[in-house]
Amino acid sequence: MPTAAIWQSIGPSLVPNGQTYGSNRVDVIGRVSSIAVDPQNPKHVLVGGAGGGIWESSDTGATWQPRTDQMPSLAIGAITFDPSTAKRVYAGSGEGNFYSNLGAGVYRSIDGGTTWTVLASAPFVGVGFYDLVVDPRDPKVLYAATTNGFFRSTNSGVSWSVKRPGTCWDISVHPQGGTTELLATFADGLFVSTNAGNSFAAVPLPTAPTGSWSRIAVDRVAVAPDVAYTFGAQGSTAYLWRRSGTTWTKITSVPALSVNQAWYDWYVAAPPDDKARVYLGAIDGYRGTLSGSTWSWKDITTQGANSIHPDQHCLTFSPGNSQIIYAGNDGGIFRSADGGGTWKPLNRGLGITELEYLASDPTTWKWLVAGTQDNGTIRFTGSTVWDHIADGDGGDCGVNQLNPSIVYHSFYNVSLERSSNKGNTWTNLSPPSVPSFFYPPVEVSGSTVAIGGNSLVVTRTGAGPWTTFSLGLASNEAASAMRQIDANTILVGTNLGRVVKVSWTGATWSKTLLTSPTPRFISCIAVDPSNPLRVWVTISQIGGPMVYRSDNQGASWVSSTAGLPSIPMNAVVIDPANFKRVWVAADVGVYQTVTMGTSWTPFSSGLPNAMAADLLFHKQDRMLICATRNRGAWVMAVP
Repeated sequence: MPTAAIWQSIGPSLVPNGQTYGSNRVDVIGRVSSIAVDPQNPKHVLVGGAGGGIWESSDTGATWQPRTDQMPSLAIGAITFDPSTAKRVYAGSGEGNFYSNLGAGVYRSIDGGTTWTVLASAPFVGVGFYDLVVDPRDPKVLYAATTNGFFRSTNSGVSWSVKRPGTCWDISVHPQGGTTELLATFADGLFVSTNAGNSFAAVPLPTAPTGSWSRIAVDRVAVAPDVAYTFGAQGSTAYLWRRSGTTWTKITSVPALSVNQAWYDWYVAAPPDDKARVYLGAIDGYRGTLSGSTWSWKDITTQGANSIHPDQHCLTFSPGNSQIIYAGNDGGIFRSADGGGTWKPLNRGLGITELEYLASDPTTWKWLVAGTQDNGTIRFTGSTVWDHIADGDGGDCGVNQLNPSIVYHSFYNVSLERSSNKGNTWTNLSPPSVPSFFYPPVEVSGSTVAIGGNSLVVTRTGAGPWTTFSLGLASNEAASAMRQIDANTILVGTNLGRVVKVSWTGATWSKTLLTSPTPRFISCIAVDPSNPLRVWVTISQIGGPMVYRSDNQGASWVSSTAGLPSIPMNAVVIDPANFKRVWVAADVGVYQTVTMGTSWTPFSSGLPNAMAADLLFHKQDRMLICATRNRGAWVMAVP
């Protein structure tokens, strides 16, 4: 039994049988945004989770330890070893794709990645990192590719200045340093500097399209630095160029990579010792081999029974042997000893699962179902190794509290499946499509099941037929949070801060527009089980109070801010035994009030500084359960 007032991890430490685009299943865990291998010890590997912090392995990924759980931000966009001494490592907090707002600056370790400190916060608060490079000629000089531009430090990362504004994605520095040549990519193309980034000139690429790039990457061959590659996406087309000497040549035989997620997953990686091999990453990954003047391509991530998880974010070579490669993707980290021919997952113990939603069996807290980002829907039954029970992006989920064998899970948009055996098998319910957020809210109360979008999609039989009920929302508005007070009453909150009460009157649904607490994004609604007139909402959009309470079911609202930071709040739950005790989940940590919101205090002892995405209170067992984005699930016994 977990200790009272101390959060304890319940995993996942691993999710076996995760999804691939091949015929096999693999062990998965969560999104890896960066990988760095010790240049002096290839068994020593560091991993950056997109929101799960930095993890260290000293045995080639067989075991992992978290190293930054109490740092200001666990969103990691880039990690790099100092080539002059492997004891010194730098990391950029704030991840460029989704979590740039969590940027807290540059971190530094002087013991090889075991302990970390904040080296420089300004000017990187709220900024995401794509790349971070130490100049190989002068280790006092560092370069950063960020959501706010290209930055440089000349004093070992203590202070930074922006040298070119605008999103910068990738950096490649000549082995003789940035005063010899530095290549960097921006939305307006590939640029070169020969003065360590003081100034840049555009690199003309033959037959390159005009206009902005969705993403463009660059890398070079370390032993032959005049050989370089740049790989870009624009419109529906992928473009690849190779430089030999001073001439860039377009490679026309580029494999059919999907570019619709180039903003999210895109890289080019050149082995440091091989001019005739290159790796491209998008949703899938390819290896290119040059023979004479002809390129041949092999899909190395979707290859039948030897596939890995999709959505490729990074690829890193082991020092001294470029056939050993590490791939980071939405499913975790994978290692190949033969250049991508075969793969081994290294995800056991790497606790970086991005949980979005939780639901529980009312009879035991040791049965949970959770939706995850791109790792499907997973199930906890008491072990830290969770079950993978549905593919896709795992969205909101629910359990019939009157019959907990009946479980629901969603994918994205208005999609829903039902299980009558606690998730062992599923039936697609095919609800009608309405405009919605990527993860629309789902609510279950007995046989009443509702999905929120621009309209409400609802059934009173637990399985359809469905009714599409207009909420009277604007065209740019949709349900962002819902709560069923009972099988006949649903409260709907929207991204524009409106609250709608939907009621079953015996034959039809009707709606009542309640008072809006704020014209901002409502992330969660909680209703006091002892008094349905008392309603709490959390707000996840900056610009005012983040928590509100109504004592008259939305006729009026009061803000509740004393002791709360001005950061997004993502979930709220009420103690059913004490209505004055309420918890909220924030972008960093959990907070508690025992005075019905007159004051709040941190409630995060033992909890990493991860994004708290969802909260669940198990009434029978009096357990508070927190779902985090990229640090899994945590539980605390509540007296």
